[in-house]
Amino acid sequence: MPKSRIRKKADYTPPPSKQATSLKLNNRAWVAPVMLALFLVGLAWIVVFYVTDSSLPVESLGNWNIVVGFGFIAAGFGVSTQWK
Repeated sequence: MPKSRIRKKADYTPPPSKQATSLKLNNRAWVAPVMLALFLVGLAWIVVFYVTDSSLPVESLGNWNIVVGFGFIAAGFGVSTQWK
């Protein structure tokens, strides 16, 4: 039976060294505190509205205070898209 040919493997060549490139790193440390603050402000706005029988936080808004509270919460979700 004929013997198969042995293929010579290529010598090991290390990968090219990485050059130091200036990466623009964005500091996103502000995202989590702002997001949580907006969530808590929205929740507090709605809770205060219900606890005070619609006399606080802004009496002239009436039931629109609920929309304002949910607006803060929605803004918190909007900020959360910046979190990496």
